[in-house]
Amino acid sequence: MAKLLTLNLDNTEELCDVGKALSTPVRLDILKLLNEESLNIGEIAEKLGIAASSAALHVRILEKAQLINAEVQPGTRGGVRLCSRKNDVVTIGIHSSPSNVNMVTSVSMPIGAYTDCEMYSTCGIADEDGIIGNEDLTYCFYLPEHLNAQILWSSAGYVEYKFPNQLPKEANLKRLGISLEICSEAPNYREDWKSDITMWINGVDCGMWRSPGDFGARRGRLTPPSCMSGNTQYGLLTTWEVRKDGCYINENKVGSVTTEMLNIGEGSSIVVRIGNKKDAKYVGGFNIFGEKFGDHPQNIVLSIEY
Repeated sequence: MAKLLTLNLDNTEELCDVGKALSTPVRLDILKLLNEESLNIGEIAEKLGIAASSAALHVRILEKAQLINAEVQPGTRGGVRLCSRKNDVVTIGIHSSPSNVNMVTSVSMPIGAYTDCEMYSTCGIADEDGIIGNEDLTYCFYLPEHLNAQILWSSAGYVEYKFPNQLPKEANLKRLGISLEICSEAPNYREDWKSDITMWINGVDCGMWRSPGDFGARRGRLTPPSCMSGNTQYGLLTTWEVRKDGCYINENKVGSVTTEMLNIGEGSSIVVRIGNKKDAKYVGGFNIFGEKFGDHPQNIVLSIEY
């Protein structure tokens, strides 16, 4: 798969670096060489018939423009810089991002793609065809088939996901939202079964939502035939949002945590944990529904506005 470098007129310094890097034929020759193989600076100098010092200067310019990598590798007489291509395609948009229009990007995470969990009986996972493994055996949450889950449940604990951090560098995060279908977890089901469900984003408590019950008195609109009546059928579509002025659940302000407190720009992933605090008033567990189970055809959706 091609590696892309995408720039526009807002990337002033980067554009100048790329323009400088491509302005000299010898640097174009270096890119041609590295298209076929990785070479150290001495090998580049030899192939092009130039001094090693000149080759090193050209490599630094290409590296600054993000066109090549130059990593120090151990050699027989100390370290040598091994050069390789970094990007295959450079696209330059002759425009800038509009300053008065917010940008939005989103990720739909399958509910079975969790990266960590702590589950307590009653608990289990199921796909469209039925239970994965066995109910109330926590090791089943680590079976490879868990990636296919369309519903998961636990009477306490948490489940955690890692979303890709797609916030552009230097972007001003204005809103982060997470939407999912969720409800409490009671044995079989119980319409009146409260559960205080909290969401943490990058380890920051972003508010508690009190689920009113574990719903099973009617069939879920999408619930497959493999789920027998008398069990959990559907949840409530619930949205946590963190904004510049605080955090909200279903448009109701629940706390003072702001976007600046989430440290979104500091890593390649955004860690989202959903579950019950051990000291919550109502530790009533949780059911989380996928796009083919319950009432709403969606997975866990994370969106960022900037």
